[in-house]
Amino acid sequence: MDLARYHRQILFRAIGEEGQVRLSQSRVLLCGCGALGTVLAETLVRAGIGFIRLVDRDFVELTNLQRQVLFDEQDLADQLPKSVAATRKLSLINSQVVVEPHVADVSSGNVLALAQGVDLILDGTDNFETRFLLNDVSLELGIPWIYGGCIGSHGQVMPIFPGETACLRCLMEDVPAPGTTETCDTAGILGPTVNMIASLQAVQALKILAGRKDQVETSLHILDVWDGTLRKMSVKNLRDQGRCPACHQGERAWLHGDRASQTTVLCGRNAVQVSPHDKHAISLPELAEKLRVSGQVTVNPFLIRLVVQGGEYELTIFGDARAIIKGTDDPTVAKSLYARYVGS
Repeated sequence: MDLARYHRQILFRAIGEEGQVRLSQSRVLLCGCGALGTVLAETLVRAGIGFIRLVDRDFVELTNLQRQVLFDEQDLADQLPKSVAATRKLSLINSQVVVEPHVADVSSGNVLALAQGVDLILDGTDNFETRFLLNDVSLELGIPWIYGGCIGSHGQVMPIFPGETACLRCLMEDVPAPGTTETCDTAGILGPTVNMIASLQAVQALKILAGRKDQVETSLHILDVWDGTLRKMSVKNLRDQGRCPACHQGERAWLHGDRASQTTVLCGRNAVQVSPHDKHAISLPELAEKLRVSGQVTVNPFLIRLVVQGGEYELTIFGDARAIIKGTDDPTVAKSLYARYVGS
């Protein structure tokens, strides 16, 4: 391994050469390659993390370019999945790092396999259902993870060490009810918010992976870039109270699939993801041929894009039989369109 490119980072005493070697031997699961995920991925690749498993269910869209730093207009024109487009960029930044892309939805059916052999799980997602799933797998496998989320000008970061610190369900027992929290539909999102929250996550990740766990502050950090404020809220007593169903009672509702949904309304997209109950590989070329009578079809090795005649709906279908259906935020309508064009 050539350490010369990390010279400035090695000069930082808290990392040093020993810490840099540790970073090069570290393995990370990064779930989500959107706003937070792209900043995290680029920061960790430049820092020399040895292996990053990059998982995302989505494809590049025009509105992503405002804040998702690894994508450009060519990725949009190529209709690339985010994990694929990101990996191409990351390989040009640091060829020493192994980036393993997965075009997939993180679910109870695959999260244990995705988390195997990693030292840390990073949250680059945009929904609480997946975060509660990551919390479950962290507790189940004893792997630390770093929660992060942002909306508008503010966001939150919290590192979680299973069995030692408060977990996400210590902080909030359940997924917030629809309509009770802001979304990017109602509050928007600023690029600087994303950069700041992802940077806080990345710093905590570097501490953990460089062997400086003792320097990780296990508080909930609450940041507002517009107001210029940063608050730290102690969560130590949340776990000590002993009422968390996940920490103290071993409940794994999301990991066992008890809380999984087959449809997910995608924030700010007027779109719904539909996942079949039993995921299976499909032949994209064969399906593309069948769909040509239904509208305008484009296909690449990763997905099919169908613009239904009339242009009201657009279906993006992936090789694992998932589909993102644009033109509605009604799960019932989305499932009906899925059954019509992909099958039940």
